Order: sequence, then structure tokens, then C-alpha cells
Amino acid sequence: MDFKAALDKLREELREVEKSLSDPAVLGKQNRFRELSVRHAELQPVIETYHRYLEAEGQVHEADELLAETDSEEMREFLQAERETAATGMAELEEELTRMLVPKDPADTKNAVVEIRAGTGGDEAGLFAGDLFDMYSRYAELKGWTTAVVADTPSDMGGYKEIVFTVAGKGAYGALRHESGVHRVQRVPETESQGRIHTSAATVAVLPEAEDIDLEIDASDLEFDTFRAGGPGGQHMQKNDTAVRVTHKTTGISVACTNERSQRQNRDKALQILRSKLYEAELRKQQQEIAESRKSQIKSGDRSEKIRTYNFPQDRLTDHRIGLTLHNLPALLSGEIDDLIEALAEARYQERLAAQATVSE
Repeated sequence: MDFKAALDKLREELREVEKSLSDPAVLGKQNRFRELSVRHAELQPVIETYHRYLEAEGQVHEADELLAETDSEEMREFLQAERETAATGMAELEEELTRMLVPKDPADTKNAVVEIRAGTGGDEAGLFAGDLFDMYSRYAELKGWTTAVVADTPSDMGGYKEIVFTVAGKGAYGALRHESGVHRVQRVPETESQGRIHTSAATVAVLPEAEDIDLEIDASDLEFDTFRAGGPGGQHMQKNDTAVRVTHKTTGISVACTNERSQRQNRDKALQILRSKLYEAELRKQQQEIAESRKSQIKSGDRSEKIRTYNFPQDRLTDHRIGLTLHNLPALLSGEIDDLIEALAEARYQERLAAQATVSE
């Protein structure tokens, strides 16, 4: 990739976008105006950084010219120091721009829909599913995001057989997308009288929350069922069929929502989650050919893949995709997973950078 040529092209695109945004005809077209505004917000920081890079480059060239003209040792030392400072800044800005030029997944800025299901391990797997829900909920809280449970099925000993929830906040999906897969835990269950270590598992699936503009769904392709939401009994027991299940007949994808108070609320939430599932399925279809053509440090997120182990006796978390081991499980399970999320994001960046370089060759 010709570094400066690519940036010059983006600078020209920014000029055209700004010109279009000031066009009265565009102002009257809401979707087009929104599309251009989003693109402007993407381009502006890149071009501002490019201008700083060009300024640093100019300082380096100016210092070189002055160094060639002066015989004063004192002046040469001063100019050399100035040149080194400018060259360092230039190198840092080039790295920043390289990152900016790697194509971003537009889904990364979206909210996330997270599904956790207990796997092998019986009651212990349900408890572990609850631990994962707590970890993500607390992480979201630390990031200033909000979570809302869509549907859950508690397990007998605590935790969950399954739980579906949303995480709302800019970049939530981008941060959590690599959590998809099989999470394995190794620890001594509370019910284990002989102190033996048990291995259990839970699966996590993270979807980008789809918006109405992302895809169209034919209403005739939807089938709705209502049923009575389960509860603890007594005054809390639902006496009406408020829970809703919606099925997309073409794909067979089905979503149930049980946690809202009214049938309408459950219907709306179920449709929201279904839209996200269909959106993710379309993204996977589009990206499958690319994904299969290269080796990846970070796998596709298929649920059959074991991505991580939480080993309590050794107080460690190991992510098998990038070979990262962290310690202090209590803190990690309390939501302090920034280091883990950032390491996965960096691995994904390096993968995308390598893929782009391959395409450019």
C-alpha cells in the first residue's frame, strides 16, 4: 500500500464529503445525510493526524537543509536534536495512521447481544455460566455501559442453564466479540467432598445488535408463539401468556423473550434479538470466503472451539488463541479484563494488517 497516496485519496474524499454535507439537496435526504455524517466522523481524525504527520515531515526536511548549510557545531547539535524529535514524532504518527488505515468492521461500534449457556459439567457448569455473566456485567459497568437481561433459565444450584442479555454502549460489540466460544473452568466444586478438581464448560456467543436500517425482514416470514413465562410461584407467577417466541421461517432461527412485563415488550425484544441473529448470519456469509482463505490467530468464534481456560487451583486464566496467561482470577471475574480485551484486539489488528498487506501485494 502506498502510504501517502492512500491518505491523499482520503483527504480528497473528506473534501467531497464536506462539500456534499453543505449541499441543500443532501440536507433534505435524511438517510444520505446520515451516511455522509458517519463517513465524515470517520475521515476527519485520520486527516487531522495526517496533517500532523506532514508537519513533522516538513520539520525533518527543514532540519536536514539547515544542517547541510551550517558549520557551527553548536547549531548542528541544536538542529540534530530538533530533527530527532521531529523524526520520532513522525514515526509515531505513521504507526497511528497505519492503524487508522486498516479497514474497520462497522459492527464494532454497535451494542452487543450476549448468550451464555451451561455446557458439560452439570450444576457446576451452571454456576460457571453465572460467573461469566457476572464478569461481563461488571466489565460493562466499569466501561459505563448498561446491561439488560432478555431471557434466562436459572439452574437448580445457582447460576444459569442459559442467559441472554444486551450490553449497550459504543463499541460494546467490538470489545466483546472475541468472547464467543467455549470457556472451560477447572476448580473444586462446593459440592465436592473429596477435594477433586472438576472440569466444566460454558459456551458464549456475542452478536452485534442490529438496527432497523441494517436489514429488512419480511413480516410474512415471521411466526409468533406466546406462552406463560416461568416464575418462582406465588404472587410473582405470570398468570397471562406474556412470553413470546418468534421464529424466522426461512432460516429456522428462533428467539424467546420472557423477562419483560408485557407481551408487547417481549415481542419487541424478541424481534430485536432475532434481527441481530439474522444480521450476524449475513455477516458470516459475506466473510466466510475471506475467513477460510487465511490462517488466523483468532478463530471464527465457533462454539465448538475451546478458547479459554479458567484454572482456579493455579489462579490463572489462559486464552489459547493468543497464548496469553493472566493471574488473579478473583479480579478478572470481577470484570477487570481490560488487559485481556486489549490483547485480543491487538491480535485482531495484526491479523487484519497482515491480510491487507497480502491483498496489496
